[in-house]
Amino acid sequence: MSNPASASAMPPGVTDPDYKPQPGRLGNLTVTEQHILETFKKELIDEGIFVKERMDDAFLLRFLRARKFDLHKSKEMLINAEQWRKDFGVDDIAQNFEFTEKAVVDRYYPQYYHKVDKDGRPVYIERLGQLDITALYAATTQERQIKRLISEYERSSTDRFPACSRVFGHPVETSCTILDLYNVSLSKFYQVKDYVSQASSISQDRYPETMGKFYIINAPWAFSAVWAVIKPWLDPVTVAKISILGSAYQPELLKQIPPENLPKEFGGVCQCPGGCSLSDAGPWSDDWQGAVYNSNKQNDDRLY
Repeated sequence: MSNPASASAMPPGVTDPDYKPQPGRLGNLTVTEQHILETFKKELIDEGIFVKERMDDAFLLRFLRARKFDLHKSKEMLINAEQWRKDFGVDDIAQNFEFTEKAVVDRYYPQYYHKVDKDGRPVYIERLGQLDITALYAATTQERQIKRLISEYERSSTDRFPACSRVFGHPVETSCTILDLYNVSLSKFYQVKDYVSQASSISQDRYPETMGKFYIINAPWAFSAVWAVIKPWLDPVTVAKISILGSAYQPELLKQIPPENLPKEFGGVCQCPGGCSLSDAGPWSDDWQGAVYNSNKQNDDRLY
């Protein structure tokens, strides 16, 4: 099965009859894009760079889209990412890292995945306004925070995205992020700007094309100064996916996230036992009881 104008077949496992892949995805590739993908894969295999267990066509296409199907630039990006994986010990982090201080850190800088949006994306929430830098770094270190970030990216690739894809019947390759800036001051932001900068670089350069929607909520009047610092770290494609909202953000969030999947403190109705921030509820968890939600939005508003 493929789109009439596509040079590639639909990815396996698609059961959603309304799924129409965005350009540059499997099932919606031009002849040129399909040829570049095949050449990319062959060169990686010939040069001993290809890792069969991780590098399926959807993975390779993320690097190609990130570099606008420029084969040389895409290959350079992937090679750099692979070298980074070796240098940083990513495989060891994915298999062995345990963030044992999670419950304590959650009090001072909540960062967590929680259920899914209407398009099947895992929802990731970060509450920068609750940051207590002194207490945070009494409980953990910036290095361990980065290792935690990497372990979560790896888990999204191996567990979250595949689980969401199975439940929703179409490929899910991106997350829906909520960054809550309630009570954020410039001084509070600058306390973690090095971490945020490093995290942004890892996201863009090592796990490209995994951002679907990004909501910055409770943006204070002084956020323009913060945004001036953050924006240069991001590529224009990433910036285009970001919605900056003030305190009246609930209607926009509820357009994208079902109320039963959105924590109550953000205008939803979810109240997980023990708190949403520590539940890790979603299709990837053993006790997931969620329903499949169909979005009525137009296809061109869907970002996979």
